[in-house]
Amino acid sequence: MQILTIEDDAAIRRGIVDSLRFAGYKPLEAANGEVGLRMATEQSYDLLLLDLVLPGRDGLEILRAVRAIRPTLPVIILTARGAEEDRVQGLQLGADDYVVKPFSVKELLARVEAVLRRSPERPRDVKQIPLADGVADLARSEIRFHDGERVELSEKEVKLLAYLAANAGRTISRDELLQRVWQISPRGLETRTIDMHVTRLREKLRDNSGEPRIVLTVRGKGYMIGASEMGGR
Repeated sequence: MQILTIEDDAAIRRGIVDSLRFAGYKPLEAANGEVGLRMATEQSYDLLLLDLVLPGRDGLEILRAVRAIRPTLPVIILTARGAEEDRVQGLQLGADDYVVKPFSVKELLARVEAVLRRSPERPRDVKQIPLADGVADLARSEIRFHDGERVELSEKEVKLLAYLAANAGRTISRDELLQRVWQISPRGLETRTIDMHVTRLREKLRDNSGEPRIVLTVRGKGYMIGASEMGGR
């Protein structure tokens, strides 16, 4: 799992990055607000460790930008002792937790694990999705129907279906799919690629596009998996 750390203090940042790497995470890092904002909105990662007082761009500005495109991304604020007002603002903007400097490696890693455990974005490894009339075998990139027909899935269709299934129970926005599946920034981008892939995926799943029961459209919000059609996975 990738964790982005935005922290201008070089010693603190290095300690965090080394600790995350030793714990088995893949760390990304930024030393100022300008680079941090760009990475936070364009990179693919699983959790953000965010200092609030940064040169270039304020940490709260970065948090607002992240929440606009990935409302469920887990964020932990790194805050100075006594900076209660900043801490409260960060939590009001949607941060999941905070760690007060100076902090121990043990405390930081414990908070990272706790936030990731309860995050809806934490990936789950979905290999097969049972359907009413067959199974979507993501490991083999195919759909097998009970009548004997097999339909091949493209790499992107597999990733799209896997991400929707891994997040069953919540609506996934088009921006989140661009960020997480296509790994491109949705900022200022107008594209129908998500909708076209969903249309093709529904055809392969034999999912009626007029009244879909597997890949559901949530009007004005995005898409989600119809769990009732999947036998509860």
